[in-house]
Amino acid sequence: MTSHTESVTAFDPDADRLREECGVFGIYGHADAAALTALGLHALQHRGQEAAGIVSFDGKRFHSERRLGLVGDAFSEASVIDELKGPQAIGHVRYSTTGGTILRNVQPLFADLHGGGFAVAHNGNLTNGLTLRRNLVRDGALYQSTSDTEVLLHLVARSRKARFVDRFIEAIRQIEGAYAFVGMTNKKLIGVRDPLGIRPLVLGELDGAPILTSETCALDIIGAKFVREIENGEVVIISESGIESHKPFPPVPERPCIFEYIYFARPDSVVKGRSIYERRKAMGAVLAREAPAEADVVVPVPDSGVPAALGYAQASGIPFELGIIRNHYVGRTFIEPTQKVRELGVKLKHSANRSVVEGKRIILVDDSIVRGTTSFKIVKMMREAGAREVHFRISSPPITHPDYYGIDTPDRQKLLAATHSLEEMRQFVGADSLAFISVDGLYRAMGHERRDPLRPQFTDHCFTGDYPTSLTDMVGETGKQQLSLLAEAG
Repeated sequence: MTSHTESVTAFDPDADRLREECGVFGIYGHADAAALTALGLHALQHRGQEAAGIVSFDGKRFHSERRLGLVGDAFSEASVIDELKGPQAIGHVRYSTTGGTILRNVQPLFADLHGGGFAVAHNGNLTNGLTLRRNLVRDGALYQSTSDTEVLLHLVARSRKARFVDRFIEAIRQIEGAYAFVGMTNKKLIGVRDPLGIRPLVLGELDGAPILTSETCALDIIGAKFVREIENGEVVIISESGIESHKPFPPVPERPCIFEYIYFARPDSVVKGRSIYERRKAMGAVLAREAPAEADVVVPVPDSGVPAALGYAQASGIPFELGIIRNHYVGRTFIEPTQKVRELGVKLKHSANRSVVEGKRIILVDDSIVRGTTSFKIVKMMREAGAREVHFRISSPPITHPDYYGIDTPDRQKLLAATHSLEEMRQFVGADSLAFISVDGLYRAMGHERRDPLRPQFTDHCFTGDYPTSLTDMVGETGKQQLSLLAEAG
């Protein structure tokens, strides 16, 4: 679901941060399917805050409710849930990466196909979605959205296979990129994970009802049991007959997205048997060993920098303090009338805790630097609060390449690390020192000795330029800007 154009106001203090992807949830055979889906989506809210949707099926009819805004705003009223009848439902929270934030792009998408209705929700991005779309439109397809997810509906509709599962498999064999789909027909709940397992998808169970969702935290909120992760390249079909597993792709080693561990997944989720919280603390500990500094306190940039800062503090023996307080009640659309107010934007979400910072040498820990503008404002805020020295430490390696798999990153020339040396970056953000965890250090924090360049265990292209799939759309007429990047990525 990804376009690399910005859709944020100039005032948003998080405008230079990585944007969350999307979250999916589906449940089959439970009387409270829609309500449980809404709760699951609430747990996945961190993966997308622009829109939410649920489609249910009551045995005769499909019911759909799709709205812009947060899950709590869209599905807080009992009357809304009551309209979503039936024992099976799928849902989606969206951060738009492909297509604008308009109602027709809100998922799950639905279509009446030969043989019955089909609803689908998608986390990820198809790197040949534009190419497929052009070909389908040329052949007469009528699109109702600008989302790449709709490609799957058209491919399934055009398949001549007799069984739906075969039509679905024929469709996904034509797509490239990173994806986790949860789909629903009048008889089945369907899940699939891309051949490399870049995007996450897990299987759970509640009162005998199978669940498919992006993260384990969505199971925890409803008291469901984690069963297993959907394997890379696996298609699961859930029906009255039970759970079928299909493996339509040649087996290849799994390469999950490393940013799930660094930033995207909720800290209380577990991915591939690894606690996200513990992995982030381990990143901070490795960072402390790789980039020590003499200081009085370790201060996280909340919220995502907190676990790494804890790990840094514990490994270094330097006290951990909340030197920045985050306001969680700020929306994205605050209207700024003047440049002066615009310049104060970062303080809407982050405020200095002067009693902790004043007169101290601080180590500021964050998870990433993208454009660097927010980092500059936070360092400046620390100095204005009286910090004597500010040493900036980042628990991911420098982001030097854009993402095409569902993370909304800017073009390469707008990535600070792609266009500046480390010293130039330090000067830009205004810190006394600046250091990033190394790529090998990141792998050590994940439990590996180092990154094996011949067989990397994660999708880490943002740091290495090693794109693990074809980037078909990026070499066409609309992808000239990315052509040189592909040559570098090799």
